[in-house]
Amino acid sequence: MMLSRSTAIALVLAVMPLASQAKPAAPVVHDVDLGGMDKTVKPGDDFYKYANGAWLKTAQIPADRSSYGPAVVLIEKTNTQVRELIQNAAKGTPAKGSDAQKVGDYYASFMDEAKIEADGLKPLQPNFEAINALTDKASLSAYLGTTLRADVDALNATDFYTDNIFGLWVQQGFNDPDHNVPYLLQGGLGMPDRAYYLDDSPRMAELRTKYQAYIATELKLAGLTDADARAARIFALETKIAQTHASREDSEDVQKANNPWTRADFAAKAPGLDWDAYFKSAGLSGQQGFIVWHPTAVTGISALVASEPLDVWKDYLTYMTIDHYGPYLPKAFVDARFAFFGTALQGTTQISDRWKRAIGATNGAVGEVVGRLYVAKYFPPAAKAKIEAMVQDELKAYHTRIEKLTWMSPDTKAKALAKLQTLHIGVGYPDKWVDYSKLEIVRGDVIGNLKRAELFDYQRNLAKLGQKPDRDQWVMTPQTVNAVNLPLANALNFPAAILQAPYFDPQADAAYNFGAIGATIGHEISHSFDDQGSQFDAQGRLQNWWTPDDLKHFQGASAKLAAQYDKYCPYSDLCLNGKQALSENIADVAGLSAAYDAYKMSLHGKPDVVKRGLTGDQRFFIAFAQSWRQTEREAALRQQIKTDGHAPDEYRGDTVRNLDAWYPAFKVTAEQKLYLKPEDRVQVW
Repeated sequence: MMLSRSTAIALVLAVMPLASQAKPAAPVVHDVDLGGMDKTVKPGDDFYKYANGAWLKTAQIPADRSSYGPAVVLIEKTNTQVRELIQNAAKGTPAKGSDAQKVGDYYASFMDEAKIEADGLKPLQPNFEAINALTDKASLSAYLGTTLRADVDALNATDFYTDNIFGLWVQQGFNDPDHNVPYLLQGGLGMPDRAYYLDDSPRMAELRTKYQAYIATELKLAGLTDADARAARIFALETKIAQTHASREDSEDVQKANNPWTRADFAAKAPGLDWDAYFKSAGLSGQQGFIVWHPTAVTGISALVASEPLDVWKDYLTYMTIDHYGPYLPKAFVDARFAFFGTALQGTTQISDRWKRAIGATNGAVGEVVGRLYVAKYFPPAAKAKIEAMVQDELKAYHTRIEKLTWMSPDTKAKALAKLQTLHIGVGYPDKWVDYSKLEIVRGDVIGNLKRAELFDYQRNLAKLGQKPDRDQWVMTPQTVNAVNLPLANALNFPAAILQAPYFDPQADAAYNFGAIGATIGHEISHSFDDQGSQFDAQGRLQNWWTPDDLKHFQGASAKLAAQYDKYCPYSDLCLNGKQALSENIADVAGLSAAYDAYKMSLHGKPDVVKRGLTGDQRFFIAFAQSWRQTEREAALRQQIKTDGHAPDEYRGDTVRNLDAWYPAFKVTAEQKLYLKPEDRVQVW
């Protein structure tokens, strides 16, 4: 699981607001936030508002954000820490090629607005010249191959999209866990998902009009003539590309993604693109086997290369080039891009400070260089040791839960336990860091730095092809506020930045920490056994290890959970899609259940103490609900419901209704809104 472009898990916990300099700092309470609760709401009617109602009434979304919660405070804190590390590293004259030189010069180049304004579009002239030089479909195919770049983790980014026509993911094979293979994914869209092009709702129609206007604006800023007509043709091509794309639900179905193609298959199954030219320029001419994740897109886009006029493709590629490098271009381009992607799509009214965008850009390019600096200062060994102990507690809880399952056959249990035994969990930071010694960063060359960083990452991925998979490899930087499960690798990453207060508080007790970060740990472990993870065995091979009866039970429970979420409707014209978010919802239920068991195990059979009028069980569940505390702009929430594999945070907080222990803890009765009959409570694991 990963936070969709969202995201994958951006937990939001209670934190006290920053105190005014005129007042003494309020004492830190290492416990749940009583002041943020609304005790006028019955827990059984709306547990999320019971735990967070007072906070929700006063929380204000900053102008440069589409949502707000204490997680944003933590992200801002981490950004400030990273900014200081980068600036300190760049002081003086760092040795060329050193970590300090790379991060300092990348950041400084992004911050040099005067140089960026003076350069204008000159750094992109080689791209434009190459596009203008295209004369036929063979040269077009070759150019498209030069745009292929690597995705970090396709299996956890089912909302993955790229402005290149295809994306590449390098990972062990579905059927060959001993070798890395190339996966080809759909791409080519400027907006986040095919639904933005094909959904006939008024909201989507309005966004399409604004998006086409944005394309025209970018072309006008670039000095192109007849920009409105070109924009219309570009948008029409993107719409045709969207029509070839797999739906979100199909994209999340790994059984539909397992399509091995040989090199010869591309010409036969996807005529139109000159595949020899494409793969040669992509550095893949010697690769004989691929897994095509989205065959309809590969076939459909290839056909469009043949059927659509070359001039339309050239206009499309010119626009996509401008848009791709938009955040690194002069202010007029940046503002136009934000007006659509920030304001129109997500409702954000103000762009983030430039230094924050510079931090994001630097993290994206040389993230593990920054990460080494970050963990050395902000992730002490004691915190790592305590989290690792909690992880072991939750693994024991899962082991016990699996052993006690009455519906699972002995054979399936044995295979589930084997998978649990081989789960590789990384805490804080990777054991082996990426070697950036061959990446050149030049101060003042902001576009060149990005191009070289993207190419470096792509070539690093190409070098893995045919090699034995490295389960120690991370897909997130230590300074990322996030967590992830990697099903093929049977591995988890818990970056250092998420393992701090208020997510994890070393001075808080077991009830709080297991309810907050413990539920996150349990969530990620659960992904190894959810509707996607359960399809992979202990070695990461795509293989059915369930008996037919066990699989039937699991699918029935999953369907019940999907139906439960289908009934959540934040707007009169928009309800959740329970199937779309099923993996995450299963993980929420299972993760919370395992965290509760681990919490109880930590008490060694003794009752927990009552603190501030709350029992241990009450504080456990409140800590969980407060971990999903967030307020969000309507536009952003609508986008999340349409495109994200995660349910909105409010409904994730109400996961508690599926746990038997929640009912006596808050005296929930049958007439209350969240009450579920025992047989309707979904408990998969």
